[in-house]
Order: sequence, then C-alpha cells, then structure tokens
Amino acid sequence: MTRENLWAPWRMAYIRENARHETSADKHKACFLCSFRDQPALDAEHFVVHRSQHSMIVLNRFPYNNGHLLVAPLVHQAELTELSEFELLDLQKLISQCTACLKRELNCQGFNIGLNLGHVAGAGLPGHLHWHVVPRWQGDANFMDVVAETNVIPDSLQELHKILSSCF
Repeated sequence: MTRENLWAPWRMAYIRENARHETSADKHKACFLCSFRDQPALDAEHFVVHRSQHSMIVLNRFPYNNGHLLVAPLVHQAELTELSEFELLDLQKLISQCTACLKRELNCQGFNIGLNLGHVAGAGLPGHLHWHVVPRWQGDANFMDVVAETNVIPDSLQELHKILSSCF
C-alpha cells in the first residue's frame, strides 16, 4: 500500500516552533502549555476549554479524533513524582469530567486515555506532563484511516471549544 500525502500547511508552523524550542536554552519559556497557562485572556484563541486550581484542559490542535483533549497541570513538570497530591487528584478529576462531558456532548462510546512519559515514550512535549483524552465511537476507524491512512475530524476547533467549554 502506498502512503498518500494530506496537504496540511498550517502544521509547518507547529513543526518550526517545536524545532526552535528544542534548541532553546530555556525549555520552560518554549512550552506552549506554559504559554497558554500564562495568557488566560487568550483561552478561546488557544482552545483552553477549562481551568481548575491546579490544571487545565486544552483541545489538541492536531487531534487523533474529534474532541481530542489534553489535560495538563499548570506547573511545568516532567515527572509524576514532581506533582503534589493535590495536583495529581485535580488532574484525575478533570480527566473524569472530560469523559462525562464528551459522552454527553459528542455521544462517544469509549476513550483512549494516556500519558507519554518522556521523549523516548513518544512525548511530543516531554517537559510538561499532559494526558490525552481521545473519544472513540464504534466503527470510527472508517475507510479513510484504513485506505488513505488519514483521520477525518468532522468539527472545527472553534465549534468544539464552544461546545465543550459549556460543560465546565
């Protein structure tokens, strides 16, 4: 099977930004989650769905599926052991709330929830912990994924932000 290309020019900004940040001496300033944390007035623009005392929920700009969320602590930490009990509990509560919201608003039937801990484990942002909450539906791996190796995302990030922000 030949892999096809999907034209996604908006992704180049993300790739360049990550390359620039990887060579930065100050990894903390290069973190997009810290940038979002520090700019609450831009929550809608950054697709921050909700903030709690210790955490935030952000729509993934490059989702695996419709409604793909990132749940991250507000503190810039790379290891689970660096988080307080309050931060860990807050994160788990938000993940639970995310599943309830996504079930209610998007009628999903299941979830993939995961944390890539460290660069070698696939963490695209290894310095700032974040969990992926990916909604799933029966048969959501349609012909596009199987034949064209392409994900189909039916909602815009703006529309999803509006829908999911209403849950919190």
